[in-house]
Amino acid sequence: MPPTGVEPRVHEIRIQDCADTEEALGLQKPVERLLCPDPDHEPPCEVPWSFSLAEQADGLRDTSTVLILGVYASPDRAMQVAERVRALVGEGRPVLVREGDAEDFEQLVEQYRIERGLRRS
Repeated sequence: MPPTGVEPRVHEIRIQDCADTEEALGLQKPVERLLCPDPDHEPPCEVPWSFSLAEQADGLRDTSTVLILGVYASPDRAMQVAERVRALVGEGRPVLVREGDAEDFEQLVEQYRIERGLRRS
C-alpha cells in the first residue's frame, strides 16, 4: 500500500541493450518470476505489471531492443522493483525507470482497477 497522498501510477522499467527481440523476450520469464513467484496466487498482484518491446537507436547505425516492464505503483515502489530487476539482469545491462503513459498501458491500469474494485472516474 502506498503512503498516504502518494497515488500509484504507470512507470516504465526499461531493460536496455538487448541484442534483438529474441534476447528481450528471453528476459520476460525470469522477470515475471521475480515479480510473481506464485502465478496461481489470489489477486490482486502486489505490483501489477505488463511487458512491451521497443527499438532503441544507438548512434547513427546500431539499434537494440528494449524490454519495457510497465508497473502500476508508487514512485518508491517502482524504484524498488527496478532495483530487483537490475540485480536479476546484471550490472552490464542498463535498467532505467521513467514515468509511463497510462494510455500506453491501458490494460495494466484496468487490471489495477478491477483487482482493487475501483470504479473508473
